Amino acid sequence: MTEETPQRLLPTGTCWCGCGNETGIGSFFTRGHDKTAEAALLAVRYDASVARLLDHHGFGPENSVLDAAVEEGGWEVCRICEYAGAPLSVRNHTRKYHEKK
Repeated sequence: MTEETPQRLLPTGTCWCGCGNETGIGSFFTRGHDKTAEAALLAVRYDASVARLLDHHGFGPENSVLDAAVEEGGWEVCRICEYAGAPLSVRNHTRKYHEKK
C-alpha cells in the first residue's frame, strides 16, 4: 500500500472496471469484471505483460513475489510441498493433492 492509497477502499455501488454497471452491496465489481480491470491495467501500464508488472515492482527471478506474498501478504506455504497461495487456496490444494480419498 502506498501513501496515496487510502487505508480502506469503499465500494461505491458502481463497477470499478469503468463499465458503469451497478454492483451488489459491498462489491467493487460485477461478476468477472475484476479480471477485466486487471487485464486492462496490464495493457495500459505494463504493455500487457505480467513480467513488466513484476519488474516494475522489483520482483523477478532474483526477488520472489511468492516469498513476499508469504512474508507480507498473508499467503501460506503447503506443509507438505512447496505450493504457496492464499489460505483457502492452500487448504483446497492440500485436500485435492495430499489427503487420502
